[in-house]
Amino acid sequence: MGTLTGKIAWVTGAGGGIGEASAMALAASGAHVVLSGRRQAELDRVAADITAAGGKAETAQLDVVDALATQAIADDIVARLGGIDIFMANAGINVPNRSVAAITATDFAKVVDVNLNGVMNGVLAVLPQMRTKGAGTLILTSSWAGRHPSRLTGPAYTASKHAVVALSHSINQDEGVNGIRCTALMPGEVATPIMQSRPKPPSAEDLGKMLQAEDLGAMVRYIAEAPAHVCINEVLISPTWNRSFVGVAELGGMKL
Repeated sequence: MGTLTGKIAWVTGAGGGIGEASAMALAASGAHVVLSGRRQAELDRVAADITAAGGKAETAQLDVVDALATQAIADDIVARLGGIDIFMANAGINVPNRSVAAITATDFAKVVDVNLNGVMNGVLAVLPQMRTKGAGTLILTSSWAGRHPSRLTGPAYTASKHAVVALSHSINQDEGVNGIRCTALMPGEVATPIMQSRPKPPSAEDLGKMLQAEDLGAMVRYIAEAPAHVCINEVLISPTWNRSFVGVAELGGMKL
């Protein structure tokens, strides 16, 4: 029995990285976790790991840019399980050709569609039933780039993650009176598969110095377990070895 026993948590982007670690951590605290993402095989793997560890998990395949499919999953969870107490909007992407000079209009729209519109699709799907209950926890995965612009992440990712932070604060301004709280989670470099989409993927040595997915999972559990009257508006977290504090010319040969 954990602090979140009896709670229903829905995590998008749950097939790996931060989403997987967060789902594992929420389940370890007792939550029944619904795992969404585009890759069914990876969702099944995470669900099996949660079940093997004694937790409760199920899968609901989803592309978060599909607003109707997102709403359908939310409605199904509410109908079968009684509600959604915790929603983590974690699905996100970037593209290799990401600089202002290299990115195309198509790629810019693709990144914004997943990283911002996909987040809002989930928020809109879960908010009505949270208002009815007078309670709910939203966790929106932004990025260090959502606070500090970086040439490394590119304009589409940086702009979309800034927007997620603004969205999170807007939700708190409107929904705090309804018992709903929202956290903008802004991690620095995390050793997850998205790192392989960089123009020059980091070395194994560099990955070892970054935040690990489990670090973020522990933070997500902490946010979800906070007393209902506590709203953790933002979490800005980085590895101690924080390369964003280093001049671009000193970034060890990293290609932007």
